[in-house]
Amino acid sequence: MGALALIENLIEAATPRTTKRRKQFQTVEVRVRMDCQGCERKVKNALNSMKGVGTVDVDRKQNKVTVTGYVEAKKVLKRVRRTGKRAEIWPYKPYHLVYYPYSAQVYDKKAPSGYVRNVDPTFPNPERTDERYTSLFSEENPNACTVM
Repeated sequence: MGALALIENLIEAATPRTTKRRKQFQTVEVRVRMDCQGCERKVKNALNSMKGVGTVDVDRKQNKVTVTGYVEAKKVLKRVRRTGKRAEIWPYKPYHLVYYPYSAQVYDKKAPSGYVRNVDPTFPNPERTDERYTSLFSEENPNACTVM
C-alpha cells in the first residue's frame, strides 16, 4: 500500500495543474433602446440565461440595464446585441462626480437628469493664461483680488 501511495504522489506531482481563473463579481451597466414591455422582457430573459448573472435590473425610462454577477462586460454586450437591440456600455456618470460638468464633450442634452457624459477627466492646467485669470477672480480662491 505504501508503494501505491508513493506512485500516486509522483503522478500527481508530474501532471501540470491548471487553475481556472475565476471571474470577478462586478456590475455592468448597458444602454439599450427599449420601447415596450416585450423588448424589456426579451433583454431581461436573455441576460438571466447567462451563466454567472446574479441580478438584472431594467430601467426602461432611462434605457438602462444593470447586470450584477460574475460576468464580463463584453459578453453582456454580445448577449444583448443577439436579441437584435443596439447596445453600448452606459456612457453617463453622475453629475457630482465630474470636475467640469459643462466643459466640451461632457455636457449632453440627451443624458438623463443628474448625469453627464463619461469622458476622461480634464483637470485645469494652471499654466494656461485664461485659467489663471479665471481663478484669479474666483470666489473659491482665498487669495483672490479684494477689490471685487
